[in-house]
Amino acid sequence: MSPADPLSQTPTLATIHSGIPSSLLPKATLAKSLIYAGKTVPSTIPLSRGLAIPQGISAPAFHAAISSLRDLLGAANVELNDKEMKNGWYMEHPNTHDMMPVLHAEEFVASAVCYPGSVEDVQLVIRWANKHLIPLYPISMGRNLGYGGAAPRVRGSVTLDLGRRMNRILDINAEDFTCLVEPGVSFYALHEEILRRGLGDKMWIDTPDLGGGSVIGNTLDRGVGYTPYGDHWAAHAGLEVVLPGEEARVVRTGMGALEGSNTWQCFPYGFGPVSDGIFSQSNFGIVTKMGMTLMPNPGGFESFMYTFTDESSLAPLIDIIRPLRIANILENVAQLRHGLQTLSVKGLPRSTYYTGSGPIPPSTISEHLRKTATGDCAWVYYGMSYGPAHIRKYKLDVIDAEFHKIPGCKKIDPKTMPADEYFWSRDRVASGTPDLEELKWVNWVPNGSHIAFSPVSPIQGKDASALYELAKQRHTEAGIDLMPAFCVGLREMHLIVEIVFDATDEGIRKRAEKCLRDMIDDAAKLGYGEYRTHLALMDQVAATYDFNEGALMKLNNTLKDALDPNGILAPGRCGIWPKRYRGRGWELKGGETSSEGDGVTPAAGGARI
Repeated sequence: MSPADPLSQTPTLATIHSGIPSSLLPKATLAKSLIYAGKTVPSTIPLSRGLAIPQGISAPAFHAAISSLRDLLGAANVELNDKEMKNGWYMEHPNTHDMMPVLHAEEFVASAVCYPGSVEDVQLVIRWANKHLIPLYPISMGRNLGYGGAAPRVRGSVTLDLGRRMNRILDINAEDFTCLVEPGVSFYALHEEILRRGLGDKMWIDTPDLGGGSVIGNTLDRGVGYTPYGDHWAAHAGLEVVLPGEEARVVRTGMGALEGSNTWQCFPYGFGPVSDGIFSQSNFGIVTKMGMTLMPNPGGFESFMYTFTDESSLAPLIDIIRPLRIANILENVAQLRHGLQTLSVKGLPRSTYYTGSGPIPPSTISEHLRKTATGDCAWVYYGMSYGPAHIRKYKLDVIDAEFHKIPGCKKIDPKTMPADEYFWSRDRVASGTPDLEELKWVNWVPNGSHIAFSPVSPIQGKDASALYELAKQRHTEAGIDLMPAFCVGLREMHLIVEIVFDATDEGIRKRAEKCLRDMIDDAAKLGYGEYRTHLALMDQVAATYDFNEGALMKLNNTLKDALDPNGILAPGRCGIWPKRYRGRGWELKGGETSSEGDGVTPAAGGARI
């Protein structure tokens, strides 16, 4: 991948599977220019430590293995990563490392990248990895930014980039409202194909904040969107998986296990144990196809937005939201965001508003918010109502009456919102149209990067307050601005706190990491667990799920050893380490100077290799 040129046009879907719809080019151009305006370092950086060869294999053996892989896939489909790291930005991201590193950028870096073009190619690569005992790290498109991007957990792994050559939309069924896709299909691509087929008036996709990620990748990591179909894992139906053992067996789950099945995307369970879950947030197999359910056009929609002036409104507001959400009066995965995010999402640097040290003062936030169309507020609720106008009116009247029980509540008239206001991005996303607006808040600091604190809790005011207070305390200690958002599901809510930091500043990186690690431990002591996390923190988060002396991880280890006895597939992902790595210091709990452990399987005589 060539480095992104700030003066070049962002690639479109017409030219590459990972491109952007042409309709979003103006936004992409603006977003890219803002990001590059804040960069103080070049996008291309030489590898100071040279080629990262995974532990357990000599340099000559590694190069011989890579030569063999080129024979299997074709020389053009295997690239050695031995010269430089090329960063770029969201739409032109690297597939060899994390462009938003928490540790040194060369800690989580691939030795090579290969591009399979079929399920059979994936099988060839798995058999190759088992033969040479080289770890693989599969990615769909590598845009899991904030959680590690495309980086492998084990330094020197070979990245299996599924997206470049496996990016077909295999089916869109307009009668069943389902689709079947390969790993390289983005939310942008799926949405555009529905429009191309003339089905836009009939069906919607559900999209996350940014549409450039893989439908499969986001779903397997249990990402969310913002329509009533926002729980992506709940909306999937049918997986095709290549297992990591030496046979590289291909398995289809649910109804797909029936040869000639005609209901694979219609019913997710099939017969017998439901095995899909073991391939979500795991390293037990490589998903090469996935079915998804699509949302029927509801016949109308209407975005709404409320602001609340006092931070203390959080707990009573959450308690009002809970019964409305459970009853589906509040219908979508909506957001309650802190007022500071209304400023940060405009894409301007923090110095536009404040140049002092420590978190930006509340009085300064209020001063600048008063100048916006949103007005001064502590919290902003973004929602959407669906259906014909008379149905929407009934629900919106109920919501309005309930929300106005909070002193200082204000309903914002969409007619007062300028066309470039963030409100309209939420409107597009909640109506199934992928956007690019969300990217802008990384410009808050130079060389903007982010990691997320992502605990899950009941929809209870006391829980929201407890999580918000612990986040505020840790951010104050770290001197970092606090940007929380509560994403409310049917019976739970995710608190997403984005920690934005300058990736080139080692001191700030360490403060950001410590802040996040402290919040994870604080939350776990109160009974709240993370639902996903960055590569560097997976061991810590996995260890918080410690019921019955870590029985869940023992089960995961049993499955790992059975399905991947040679430990070649994504070792360490989600804290699951193969037998070859266990007990050798590979786990990261904070404060380590290296991401690597002390070797892998003992060689003859007990020496480590």
